[in-house]
Amino acid sequence: MTLRPDDCTLTQGEFAKVRAEAERALREAGALGVFPTPIDHILKVAKVEEVKEDVLNPSFVEKMRAKAGGFLKSAVSKVIGLFDAVAGLIFLDHSLYLPKRRFVTFHEAAHGFLPWQRGMYKIVEDCEMALEPETAELFDRQANVFAAEVLFQLDTFATMAADEKFSIWTPIGLAKKFEASLYASIRQYVSKNHRRCAVLVLNKPELIEGDGFRTSLRRAIQSPTFTEVFGQHAWRTVFTPDDEFGALVPLGSRRASGKRGMYLTDANGDRHDCVVEAFTQTHQVFILIHCVKTLGPPAIVF
Repeated sequence: MTLRPDDCTLTQGEFAKVRAEAERALREAGALGVFPTPIDHILKVAKVEEVKEDVLNPSFVEKMRAKAGGFLKSAVSKVIGLFDAVAGLIFLDHSLYLPKRRFVTFHEAAHGFLPWQRGMYKIVEDCEMALEPETAELFDRQANVFAAEVLFQLDTFATMAADEKFSIWTPIGLAKKFEASLYASIRQYVSKNHRRCAVLVLNKPELIEGDGFRTSLRRAIQSPTFTEVFGQHAWRTVFTPDDEFGALVPLGSRRASGKRGMYLTDANGDRHDCVVEAFTQTHQVFILIHCVKTLGPPAIVF
């Protein structure tokens, strides 16, 4: 597997626009401060309806792809959600586990609620045209941001997390309250954190003769303050037990590594003392990095 591109990045202006719509959706739905965010309320204000039948099979997807002019998330191996703008219907993959399905539902609802998106999808479907790939990608990023803002009640998750001890267990615990996946919760925890922190999401480790195991980087998420210091850090893309991060990967029946110390070096050559811990879901591994102190440049020994 290769490193996945960020699927939530928007400009500040775009983010503010989508966030305002997410807040409007929560208020109009009477869902602000309701945990977990009620799906049916959001669907109602988005004027969309979920098709309860499990019809999202390959032949159905091909029919919808033809209806959309041939461009329908063709870059992904499996379609897990669809939005029919003309009919006001959303179709979901029923094999998704509940937290993931909730996020996908809010994502598809975004296509119906965001006024500039629904109007464009209607035009595309009515005229049997294809939505430009760049526009489709932007719309999906906007829908992901909308889904996260609705799911995590704007900054409510981040505010609750800030009152807890900084640890991988904080977002894991809060995920239950919001009925969110661990991936979405940990991502929210880092991306809205005031601390200098980052999380590496690794693919499932594979046993490799000679290496013990090998795992690859799927995605790296950094907090704004981490990026201020390190920029878009040049993370390594492959890990084995012989490197610092790889040595943290829990194996066997272990789910977590416990906290360990290490340091990172920024572009100026300054070292930063860090606390690092890992947690595994078997199919993916999270490595949480927290920079706690700037140590300065390495000492020169004469």
